[in-house]
This record gives sequence, structure tokens and C-alpha cells, in this order.
Amino acid sequence: MAARLRRTIAVLLIIAAAVTGTIGALSLVTGERRLSVGSIAIGISPFHHGALDVYVPLVDWGARFGGVRAPARLTIEVRSVDRGAAETLARGHALDVNNVRAEAADAVESVIKRLLLIALLSGIVLGGLTAAAERSLLPKASLRLRWGGLLAVGTSLITVAAVAVLLPPRGRIAEPTYYAHGPDLPRALEALQSLQRSQTALDQELNAQLVGLARLVVAPGSRTELTGRPRLVVASDLHNNVLALPTLERATRGLPLIFAGDMTDKGTPLEATLVQRIASMGSPTVVVGGNHDSDTLLKDLAADGAVVLTQFGRLKADGSHGPMVVKVGGLRMAGYTDPFLRRADQEYDDKYRVGLTNAAAEAFRRWFDGIESRVDAVVVHEPEVASTVLGELRRDPPNHPIMVIDAHTHRLFLQADPNLLEVNPGTIGAGGTGNLADERSDLSLSIVTYRLQPNALPLAVDQVTIDPGTGSASARRVRVDERIQGKVVSQP
Repeated sequence: MAARLRRTIAVLLIIAAAVTGTIGALSLVTGERRLSVGSIAIGISPFHHGALDVYVPLVDWGARFGGVRAPARLTIEVRSVDRGAAETLARGHALDVNNVRAEAADAVESVIKRLLLIALLSGIVLGGLTAAAERSLLPKASLRLRWGGLLAVGTSLITVAAVAVLLPPRGRIAEPTYYAHGPDLPRALEALQSLQRSQTALDQELNAQLVGLARLVVAPGSRTELTGRPRLVVASDLHNNVLALPTLERATRGLPLIFAGDMTDKGTPLEATLVQRIASMGSPTVVVGGNHDSDTLLKDLAADGAVVLTQFGRLKADGSHGPMVVKVGGLRMAGYTDPFLRRADQEYDDKYRVGLTNAAAEAFRRWFDGIESRVDAVVVHEPEVASTVLGELRRDPPNHPIMVIDAHTHRLFLQADPNLLEVNPGTIGAGGTGNLADERSDLSLSIVTYRLQPNALPLAVDQVTIDPGTGSASARRVRVDERIQGKVVSQP
């Protein structure tokens, strides 16, 4: 019995050594290849969620694609860009994208084959050395050297075969997540803004990363270009976290800002002074009250120039109301105040209860029925208030595209259906100053790119998240126009 146990342990040690040698070689060895547009380095990072990473160290940001089934990331780093190719793009000349893609595919394939061969040899060597060491040190407990060597070879072959099958990306490479690092606020956002300024569209997102420091683009040539299209920033749930205001200000930069509620915790006059700069942050700033805001706060924001939308119309500083539907960035927009908005005459008491009544959802439905034909976008804080309407619109799509902006959950959410887009920007305040220790949310917001002619139509949504501790940011772009128009969209 003891001899069998020792033999089993010996077998496991050889297997572990062979696997370690194989995986270790994959993680340590990289390959560099020269393309006509520059040079790339290709490597494998085991023990990660499967993905294809394209990273540009020079600007410290990258794009991450799905489709890798192995628990590893296949990483492509853009090490250098050919000056002639960059100048060609900068002058607006065409680039042979198909040739670049073929070069890149061949380079990746050849490097992977080389890495797998090195990994195989490393696994065999380390497994064989382990078998020899066991035979020398513990001759009675070990396998015969021949059988130990065969076990090392077999284990290494199986490991390499599994990597070869699971590592290559499958399906269409699309819908990347952009990420960046560093203490300064979201370089990913700045990258996205530079992408949207580009004048050249290549036909796949990956092409942009391979040829791109001169012209970084993400819009495939078969889709509507996003260049020059109007955009607006969607944010919510600041909860008095004034440290996040510079983040929001940098993201907005002259764009319309739609703030879907919960700027404060109680809406008191003191809190109102902390967040009043939001009123002038956007061009314009549009606000809808949340359950942590108050009537006092909304009046102050209206007096400071914000467009405060309520179910009774645009709120004026004197408490009266203007038109129900206003134009914001060319979009016809209306808003609905949260039914649990706090009130000064009730000492800003919290009236919110988990699980809104059916009456609140029914009241929103009646209000929406009266304006449906006149709006392109509706802003409401609590998704549960709009749930009945959203369900009806998904079952029976409206006659024209409508965007519903909601909040409250502190979680990014996006769903596109025929003639309907629901956008929840998460929380720009990371849950607020009172929730940082418990909730540990990232800062988040969304940027919507849309068209106005021949009709208003959302084209893409950039979902941006920022770690409040490190400042690291990611930005995921989702094209929504085809889904809203009811076209079949292939998934990556």
C-alpha cells in the first residue's frame, strides 16, 4: 500500500513538472514579427479570463476582445509603427487593409506554433528531469526512467494540444473593451475621443490596433461612421462624491450632460452647494430628480441654468413649469421626477421603500402615453418606475426610435431592441461617499453617439468604468444602431 502511494506521488510530480514546464514556457517566451506597417510582439498570459488583447505601450491603452476559450490571454503589443505607413495614413491615402490583416494572421500563427514547440520541449525537459531526479534520489519509490520519460512526453503533448485547440480566437473579432492604466483619469476616454475624430474607417476593429497610432479607428467600413456625429454624456448617482466631479467634467467637455438623478444623499441646501457646479458642466446639463434629491436642489439647479425635467414640464427657478418636451443636442427629450423625491417641508425625510408600488409604474405609463409620439429620449431615475413601459415597448415596438435613460441601480446596463434603447450609466460617484467602504463600486458613465437625420437614432454607446482607487479605466463600445433598426447582428 505504501509503495503504491509513493508510486502515485511520483507520477503526479512528473505530470505537474511537465505541465509547469509547458505553461511556464508559454508565459515567459514572446515572439516579435515585422509587418509592413510596423512591428508587433505576441505572447501568451496564462490563468486569465480568455481574451485577445491588443495593447499599445506607447500610449498605455489597449483593446480586449472575446472569443478565446482557453483560460489565457493572447496578447499582441504594437511595438513600433512604420513611419512611411503612418505618413501615408496621415495624408489620407488608402491602406491595403486586407494585406495587413493577412500579414498579422500569418505572424500570429507562426509565433503561436513556435511558442507551442518551445512549450512542448520545456515540458518534456522539466518532466524528464523530474523523473531522473526521482530515480536517482528515491529509486524504490520512482518509476523506471523510461516510463517516467514517456509520461513527461505524453503529458506535455496533451497540454500543448489543449492549448492549440482552445487558444486561437473563434468567431468574429468585434465589440472590444478598451482599457488604460495610471493615476490620471480615463485615458480610455481620451482614446475614444481620438477615435471619433479619425477620418479614416478600416473594416474591422482589430485593423486599427495593428496599423493605428496615426489613425486609430473602430468603426467597421460596412457600418455608419461615427466621425463627427453628435454625442451626449449620461451619468447618475453621484451621492455627494465631489471628488468624482473632475472626472465627470473631463468626460463632458462641452457635450450635453444628462444626469439621471441622485446627485446628493438628502438634497439639503448644504449638499446642493456641493454639487451646484453640475448645472454648468454640460452644454447643457439636463437633470432629473432621484430619490436622494430634493425639491430644493432641483430649484437651485434650475436657477443655476440646468434644464430640470419633470413630469409636469421643465422646472423654472420660481417653481413653475415650462414645456414638457425640450430639445437637447437636437433630440426631443422629456423627464420624470422620482416619486420619492425628498421635500423641504418634510425635513428631507427618506420616503423610499424597496419595491415601488404598481401605482407609480402606472402613473409613469399614463404620462409616457401622452408624450410617446413627441420624444426621442426619456429620462427617469428608477428603472422599476419605467419597467411596465419598457416591457410594453419591447413587446410592441414604438413607431420611431426612443431612448430610455434610467439609473438608481449603480450598475452599468445597456439593452437595444427594435426602436428602443435602454441606457443605465451606473454610478459616477462610486456609490457615494457614504457607501465607498461597503459597495466598492467603480465610477462609471456612458457616452451615446447618435444621428439626427433622416431621423434620430442612437448609433453606439461607450460604457466607461474607472477604478476610484487606481484611476485605471476601461471603455467598452457597443454598436446599437443595427439592433434598434431590427437587423440581425452576428455575435462575436
